[in-house]
Amino acid sequence: MTITKDMSIMEVVQKYPDTVEVFMNSGMGCLGCAAAHFENIEQGALAHGIDVDALMQGLNEAVEAKA
Repeated sequence: MTITKDMSIMEVVQKYPDTVEVFMNSGMGCLGCAAAHFENIEQGALAHGIDVDALMQGLNEAVEAKA
């Protein structure tokens, strides 16, 4: 896995721009909010009631599709 749930949301978005669509489609459309700068993916997903494992799968698939 390239992306792990303990990575910062903004770190992932900056390093892998193709993940933005996955975050948005999963219900995490607040990538520009202050929390995105300090929350990790797991914290953000839990705060939004999102299945962390499904989100992680989608994020990693998006990165692998570009590789």
